Order: sequence, then C-alpha cells, then structure tokens
Amino acid sequence: VQLVESGGGLVQPGGSLRLSCAASGFTFSSYVMGWFRQAPGKEREIVALISMNGGSTYSIDSVKGRFTISRDNAKNTVYLQMNSLKPEDTAVYYCAAGKYMVTTLSWYDYWGQGTQVTVSS
Repeated sequence: VQLVESGGGLVQPGGSLRLSCAASGFTFSSYVMGWFRQAPGKEREIVALISMNGGSTYSIDSVKGRFTISRDNAKNTVYLQMNSLKPEDTAVYYCAAGKYMVTTLSWYDYWGQGTQVTVSS
C-alpha cells in the first residue's frame, strides 16, 4: 500500500496550491479519503474528507470556502485545492484512507508521508 502526496511548497498569503495524493496497493474506490495536517508543535488535525464515490464531503470550518477536496477513482488520486491561503495553513499535509467517514484519526488505515505547505511572504 502506498499513498504519495505531492504539490506542496512555499506560497504567499492569498495564493493557491493543489495537493495530489496518488494511491496504490488497495481498492481506492472502496475507501474514504481524507486530508489532514500537522503544524509544528500541534496535534495532527483533520482538514477534509470525501466519500468513496465523491458524493459527500466534509471540511473543517477554518477551510470552508477556501479548500476543496475531490477525487478521481479512475486515477486512484485524491486532490486538495487550496485557495486564499493564510499563514496559519502552514503545516505538513497528509492524505489517508479509511473505511468510514469519521473525524477520528485512528480510524484511518493508510497514511502518506506528507508534503510541506508553507504560507509566508
């Protein structure tokens, strides 16, 4: 099983980034996918979730209206479009796969290695 994130980097406040997470080694379309983040000195937190067929999504209040999660089951890839980025969005961003659309991190079975997002002028 592999989850490989890409698309992170340094961006100015107000800018945009699109993260991708390529999955392999499991039946991607049978898993809920999520994006999580961990800032220095803080606990890992959920950012957004998407259901197996992409029909349902969830995101935390602090990113609503700015971040959009999507998936392409034909490409085994989940995306996180991040717009209007703020310095407080700076973190390592992880994707994860789980069987249930829950906000409890321990319920997610597979995790990527993370990609750094830094929002700074």
